[in-house]
Amino acid sequence: MSKMHLVFGGRVRDPRGLDFVDLGALDIVGMYPDYASAVDAWRSAAQRTVDDAEMKYVVVHLHRLLEPELDAKG
Repeated sequence: MSKMHLVFGGRVRDPRGLDFVDLGALDIVGMYPDYASAVDAWRSAAQRTVDDAEMKYVVVHLHRLLEPELDAKG
């Protein structure tokens, strides 16, 4: 299995946390086959909203959620 990564963002209640205000309004940037590609997409999306402190984008390691035992092995 490839190491899938999801990049998404949205408005958060507190910029230090991950409490998204409206899950229906999330900006799904995309799915990526490796971390480097995901970070590039995250950086691009975050730069578009750099002046809005309530917008936050994240990279989610989907492979860790789907098969956590494989990630523990390296």
